[in-house]
Amino acid sequence: MSFQDAVITGQAPDGGLLLPTSIPDVSNRIAEWRGLNFVELACRIMALYADDIPEDDLAGLIRRSYSNFDHSEITPLVPVGELQVLELFHGPTLAFKDIALQFLGNLFEYILEQRKDCLNILGSTSGDTGSAAIAGVRGKARISIFILYPEGKPSRLQALQMTTVPDENVHCFAVDGSFDDCQRIMKEAFNDLGFKQKYHLGAVNSVNWARLLAQIVYYAYAALKLDAAGTRKVSFSVPTGNFGDIFAGFLAREMGFPIDKLILATNENDILSVFFNQGVYRRGPVHFTLSPSMDIQVASNFERYLFLRLGRDASALKAFMQNFNREGEAMLPPCTAPEDVILATSVDTSTTLDTIRTCYRDFNYLADPHTAVGIAAARRFALSSPVVCLATAHPAKFPESVRRAVGDLVVEHPSLLALESLPQRLEHIPADLALIQNRVRTLSNCHEA
Repeated sequence: MSFQDAVITGQAPDGGLLLPTSIPDVSNRIAEWRGLNFVELACRIMALYADDIPEDDLAGLIRRSYSNFDHSEITPLVPVGELQVLELFHGPTLAFKDIALQFLGNLFEYILEQRKDCLNILGSTSGDTGSAAIAGVRGKARISIFILYPEGKPSRLQALQMTTVPDENVHCFAVDGSFDDCQRIMKEAFNDLGFKQKYHLGAVNSVNWARLLAQIVYYAYAALKLDAAGTRKVSFSVPTGNFGDIFAGFLAREMGFPIDKLILATNENDILSVFFNQGVYRRGPVHFTLSPSMDIQVASNFERYLFLRLGRDASALKAFMQNFNREGEAMLPPCTAPEDVILATSVDTSTTLDTIRTCYRDFNYLADPHTAVGIAAARRFALSSPVVCLATAHPAKFPESVRRAVGDLVVEHPSLLALESLPQRLEHIPADLALIQNRVRTLSNCHEA
């Protein structure tokens, strides 16, 4: 299907995920792209995929998407000891999801206006996706958004960022269950093709290809900035739960950007780190940790990676996932070549707290718990290439964890302080597909006659 159709469709009609038919090789353009700012580079990269949008229109969408970030570089690099930290939290909700979802919100609006159509966005979140998605589409014509999150599991400030938004097109549901329950309900709703078609369901979770496309840009930007002379590759350490962020880095590497290794950093929910170290993908109980955005056992974007790892063999992927869904675990076929690009490790709570503490003590740098997981993981591998750690959220979003690590330090942000006095709008609801679908029917004004 076309790029615009892929954006509106979100999850594929057969329940699978969408990928480009080929990944463009840009290695012969790297030299001319060095020195471009973030927005200029985004225009070059996205135009390779969004080939059904006029380049001037696409450039306007991209410029508008990053005009409200509070740093001129959008994603600045900050030295922290021997590492570089790529700060991805300078958008309106102080999380890396803004980089993709500010763009996706404007892209949705553009496509729907062209088609005179409407959209009901259904999303699930373990923390930051919900607020970033809401910020991307709040108040936009032709769009309603329904966000599911596990009650009591996001941080208090993460929840307030979702539930204090007053726009009538925003609907928040606190689900009695885990993030995996929310994600399961979302996928089941999309797999109900009659419901999806009648109520024009669209996705903002990283099942939407445009999310990954926007995330490729900051890997490319950081790699080119650190490889200004064109003589070295760069490695990245990525706090990982749903595999979407690190998969964007994998795609950037596949495109030819100077990337060496990708360090996959999980918390105690280590299904992915176990896979890359032992070769088995095994579901376990969800552990609730200081890094709630990573409290995930079934990583939806992992299927995309497996598809490429299996040589684009859809039958082999389907067999793998069917076995996983039936048995709770699956292994790659013995003939599958081992992956030497992704290194993986799991970081526990005590190490996370110690990393926040030592980064602040030694380098006067305050990291949120997710970023600390990435920094701790990076320190475990002796790589010859420079290592960039992704800072996925502003520490002020997790003040309790920061205080637990460094004492009575006050960590604040004006936009978060302003939330405290605002009224909340949310519904408490059981983890039940039929109940969620009924709320979409009741609240939406976008459906077929």
